[in-house]
Amino acid sequence: MSRPRRRPSPRAILITGASSGLGAALARHYAAPGVRLFLHGRDDARLAAVAAACTKAGAAVETHIGEVTDAAAMAAWIAACDHAQPLDLVIANAGISGGTAGGPEGADQVRRIFAVNVDGVLNTVLPAVAAMTARGQGQIAVMSSIAGFLGLPNAPAYCASKTAVKTLGEGMRGPIAAAGVAVTVICPGYVKTPMTDANDFTMPFLMSVEQAAGLIAAGLAANKARIAFPWPMVAAVRLLALLPPDMLAWLMARLPAKSELSEAAGPRPPGQSPS
Repeated sequence: MSRPRRRPSPRAILITGASSGLGAALARHYAAPGVRLFLHGRDDARLAAVAAACTKAGAAVETHIGEVTDAAAMAAWIAACDHAQPLDLVIANAGISGGTAGGPEGADQVRRIFAVNVDGVLNTVLPAVAAMTARGQGQIAVMSSIAGFLGLPNAPAYCASKTAVKTLGEGMRGPIAAAGVAVTVICPGYVKTPMTDANDFTMPFLMSVEQAAGLIAAGLAANKARIAFPWPMVAAVRLLALLPPDMLAWLMARLPAKSELSEAAGPRPPGQSPS
């Protein structure tokens, strides 16, 4: 089977969850003269700081504050961005995480995680796919996670949400490739971001957002179907998935507890908001 051709360097890039973490790092990575960035986030001050850094690097930057869960608003914003300059690359990155804190996961938290991590991706990807397939050009990147390969008992809703978007992206790649549109699923391991800063347990192979952004950009340029890293964690989850279900459940039950999503129980503290 022939290897999919490399993608041309994107000139118009839309990124959700761009006010911190991987979204911000990807914006900074792509920022350069001749590049136009459309950045979406929820924190005005942090998004402005990212935009300033990208502008300093020579990119033209437009920002938008909003909720990825608002389907109508997202469709209108993406259409406006695409009208301003046809989008070459759309990165559906916005996401939140929460654990069980050692007990059952609350219904409010489960629904909130799915609203942001699944509906938010749909609200980003579907309008972009419609525009790209109509003109026969573009690339979609869906942010999943290595957690999407297994159902971890300390974060079941998060894992399920990442499995959903992973499967969605993988399933979409073939049908729309004939229209000239590429789809890549991104499955990072632990990356040092405000989201992982909330974890109070050891995170193996933790890497910087800059390193992760570089790996992602290289994989997107190569038109990979899936970008998963670091390889030791990818290998580990693949091996674990081969175990009998009861043995896997026994092992997974020994994972450390993960704190709950702060916003599920009340107002979101500064620094813990989804980007």
